[in-house]
Amino acid sequence: MLAKSENTLKNQNGTVSDPFSDTGSSIVNGIIGVGILLLVTVFPLVYHHSYVDILETKYLCYWLCALGMLIVTFLIGLILWAIDLKEFHGEHTKELLSGIRSRKWRSAYGIADIALMVFWIAAILSTIQSEYVYEAFWGNEGRYSGLYLLTLYVLVYFLISRFWKLKGWYLELFLITGMIMCVIGITDYFQLDVLDFRGKIRPSDSTIFTSTVGNINTYTAYVGMIMGFSTLMFTREKKFGKMLWYYICMIISFVAIIMGCSDNAYLSIGVLFAGLPFILFVDRRGIQKYLIILASFFSAIQMIDVLNQAFSDMVIGLDSLFQIIVNFRGLLGLVVFLWLLAGGFWWYGRRRDKKTPGEAWEVFPKGSRPWLIYVWGALIAAGFLAVCFMFFDANIGGHGERYGALQSYLIFDDTWGTYRGYIWKKSIDMYKDLPFLQKCFGHGPDTFGLLANDTIRFEMYDATGLFFDSAHNSILQYLLTIGLIGTAGYLVFLGASMVFMLKNRTGSPYILATMGAVVCYVFQSTVNIDLPIAAPMMWLLLSVGMAACRQENSEREKNQEL
Repeated sequence: MLAKSENTLKNQNGTVSDPFSDTGSSIVNGIIGVGILLLVTVFPLVYHHSYVDILETKYLCYWLCALGMLIVTFLIGLILWAIDLKEFHGEHTKELLSGIRSRKWRSAYGIADIALMVFWIAAILSTIQSEYVYEAFWGNEGRYSGLYLLTLYVLVYFLISRFWKLKGWYLELFLITGMIMCVIGITDYFQLDVLDFRGKIRPSDSTIFTSTVGNINTYTAYVGMIMGFSTLMFTREKKFGKMLWYYICMIISFVAIIMGCSDNAYLSIGVLFAGLPFILFVDRRGIQKYLIILASFFSAIQMIDVLNQAFSDMVIGLDSLFQIIVNFRGLLGLVVFLWLLAGGFWWYGRRRDKKTPGEAWEVFPKGSRPWLIYVWGALIAAGFLAVCFMFFDANIGGHGERYGALQSYLIFDDTWGTYRGYIWKKSIDMYKDLPFLQKCFGHGPDTFGLLANDTIRFEMYDATGLFFDSAHNSILQYLLTIGLIGTAGYLVFLGASMVFMLKNRTGSPYILATMGAVVCYVFQSTVNIDLPIAAPMMWLLLSVGMAACRQENSEREKNQEL
């Protein structure tokens, strides 16, 4: 029987290599990789019977992949533990599970992990004390987002973020399948129906379902992640060939999210363009990339306007805010101006470089602060205050007519956002009426519809003619279903994860890209439903981003020890 000290080898860089631990880690990493591969390729494109059972099909696909990954990993872990116990007296088990036991890992990931555990425990307690335990566990009376699915999200997050080593080609496959999905959505905008789905649903619903996703709100939520990911990858990439690939993906995602004709897209787009300067406005290259992205986005809108006019008898057509932008008479002039500005900035930089050979010109000299970020922050704050004033003026002041076509967005009443105004108000009222224990832990995961049916069913029908089984706001949804404690855990988890990825953004470019995708999803979810169609991809990308951070930290620590 070999002792552990006799079963280690030295690598060329002087670090100690343990064949048993390395083999075990490689096997586990491979199993997780297979699960991720299925989730980024099969899951986005799978369907069964048109849109009729798209939710059930996606849900089934996700939980089979996730549960399979968890079970196989657990069984392999048991086998490796048994071998280690027999051959090495269990000495390698600590090494294999170092991701869980490492104090350094705990100090780096502590806030996010603790918050996620609070979220999960709150969901468990919410289910136990719910009047509808079975429904709260499975979510079968809602959108299948019960404790079972939430548990899979949490366990898969810990498995991937703790044990998986990032391989960029998995995320490239995420982009490829995303492009397929976007292209199908674009063809649906032209009513080509390449998948032959339209004839299997009601004609009145033919324009609100698209691609391999289903409802346009869920579609644009998914496309928002593709947009955020491809845009951030474009900003980080330096090689021309790969940069061109990401640029093409970005343009396609711009076109797809606009043609998705869903209002929640505005939030994804808004947070992307508002947030990018805080990352990019640190050097000349970043400023130039932002100008190109901005010009490309408005060029996409201009191109869609031209196509709408050329194929007016085929296209679904734009509405709401995008239609307002298209009708803006100065749109073409704005596009030309932005491209001239981007080109002029590039030309000026090249000219300055030629004057000082060997030293590239930068907007901010070495050692100076990027003041443009502070200017941008001031502009964002001023814009936020302006929106708050308009909202106050339109609602409290009663001057909504001042804002023309924007008044439908500014006047908050029951009909706002397809009756989101009504259900949000009633959600707050229902939360106030909950007993103290349910205020803390909620009515039960995904039991919003049951709660609404018991309390405001007839009033809801009278006011809207509809029945809402969701709050259409992820925060309100969690507040009512898993309570204040669970909601706080969820929000702290997201915030801590974003901060951690920001701190590690100088490592792999995929870290910042996955963070961008998650942020785009989270912001639009404030007016949308977390369905097991787009939400699983958000959890997966967040897990992958955190795994990349862990890998960067691990490699950094090894280099410091040498």
